[in-house]
Amino acid sequence: MMERLLLLSGIAAGCVRGILCLFLISRLLAAKKPGRTSIGVILFGVTVGIVVRNMAGLPDFYGMVWETVLITLCAVCFQGADTRMSLFVGIFYEIGVSFWKFLTASWLGVIFDSSIFLEDDTWYGQIPVWLLYVLLLILMWYVFRHSDLGQKEAFRLASAVSVAGFLAVITLSQQTRLRVDDDTLDMWTILSVVLLMSVLVLRLNRQYEVEKELVRLKSQQAELLERDYTALNHAYGINAKLFHDFHNHIGVLRQFLSHGKTNEAMAYLDELRAPVQEMTDTVWTGDETLDYLINSKAVAAREYGITYQVQVEFPHHTNLQSADLCAIVGNLLDNALEAAKQGNGLKQPWIHLTIRRINQMLVIKAENSFSTVPIEKDGALQTSKKEAGLHGWGLKSVRAAAEKYDGMVQTSYTKDTFRAVVTLSYQGMPISSIR
Repeated sequence: MMERLLLLSGIAAGCVRGILCLFLISRLLAAKKPGRTSIGVILFGVTVGIVVRNMAGLPDFYGMVWETVLITLCAVCFQGADTRMSLFVGIFYEIGVSFWKFLTASWLGVIFDSSIFLEDDTWYGQIPVWLLYVLLLILMWYVFRHSDLGQKEAFRLASAVSVAGFLAVITLSQQTRLRVDDDTLDMWTILSVVLLMSVLVLRLNRQYEVEKELVRLKSQQAELLERDYTALNHAYGINAKLFHDFHNHIGVLRQFLSHGKTNEAMAYLDELRAPVQEMTDTVWTGDETLDYLINSKAVAAREYGITYQVQVEFPHHTNLQSADLCAIVGNLLDNALEAAKQGNGLKQPWIHLTIRRINQMLVIKAENSFSTVPIEKDGALQTSKKEAGLHGWGLKSVRAAAEKYDGMVQTSYTKDTFRAVVTLSYQGMPISSIR
């Protein structure tokens, strides 16, 4: 009877452990939240693994390996997470849970002056297990209750937990109430340092991916700069020629009107106005790279027959960096173009970009029409592209750039309108400090 109850307790603990890891991956790797399918696979796989391990009498190590592989497969197949980083998080998560299980049991033993909590095959040994998982559930509830908690704060929280574990195991080695084998203490001390390093490596990898995305965006900005500079010079040349030949154009218009050829005169005026109209349609924010980006997307929109409107109220002399602004606006507009150009066969596709400043906040809102309702699964939008697009590293770049300014990203949609809003907090900078 006792063995069956311990088996059920082990299965329940394993299921909780696996599901919590999937939620942790969704936050640390900016992946989708685990859905019913991934949770179902975890429940089934963990149950089978624990039953087989119990029947075969295998060590806990094999159970950790099985759970790590299972978690990685679920994260990659159902949450769209990176394989390598999912495996990395899964491995160190299993190590971390085992580490904190040991610490919880040991410190309960110190408090009650008994080693019975270290024996897993007793009910007393199950107390630290479920005490730990209750604390993990509370921690996970806190993280997902605060949806505005960015990845930077999540990494800080993970770092704090790792540092606390390191201090706890060091303190444990100095106490005298509970006898703990020196080899065991040495092993967990080394692993606590490894866990600290794993959080650092995860943070560095995340920063590397974001910087790689920003490098790509800067390369695109350079191409846009060269192309639009040439186009701007061409437009100015046409405009100068227009004014140089102004008296000739007046003569032609007078000739048309004197003979009652109104339609011909209107057509001639439209032809003359075209280069001027092209320049008046250009958006000027005061940030050159952002101007090039917005206007290049306008050209792309016209090629697909998309109505493109921009309203800009942009603050000058702020700490907002061009690379961050282009990462945000560029990805929002790319997503809007991808959705709007599909069309619905009934209405004119459109894109509206609005940039407004409200006190010390900058609000960037991109709205667009769409033909296919966005797929939303477990609170996360699914991309219709084969590649990740905005909902891959594009959206991660938007969030990473927004986090630098204590900002947030929100998406919503109605029957025929998709809306993405990015809010940034900025500070004014003296002109002398701006390069």
